[in-house]
Amino acid sequence: MSIFSLREALERSPDPGSLSVELAHLGDAELEFYAPAKVDLQKPHSRDEFYIIARGSGTFEVAGRACAFEAGDVLFVPAGIEHRFRDFSDDFATWVIFINRQA
Repeated sequence: MSIFSLREALERSPDPGSLSVELAHLGDAELEFYAPAKVDLQKPHSRDEFYIIARGSGTFEVAGRACAFEAGDVLFVPAGIEHRFRDFSDDFATWVIFINRQA
């Protein structure tokens, strides 16, 4: 069993050149923590991903469609789709779970 606390995730810094902190990797799943400062610079990913909003609020844009989000929300983005967090609060942080969809 593993427990990943928000406090511990916030204390870790991404590796140079990375936008997020990898917390765990198990088979085809990977858990990361993402807390951008002011601007979300991420690009589409090669795997499906779930965002579990840990704190903060803002707007999430996926393929040109926007929706509001807040702490506690879970967002899903299929692999290869353009997406970005916009107009988010200064305290914004999210868990990210990457998965490979089985064919």
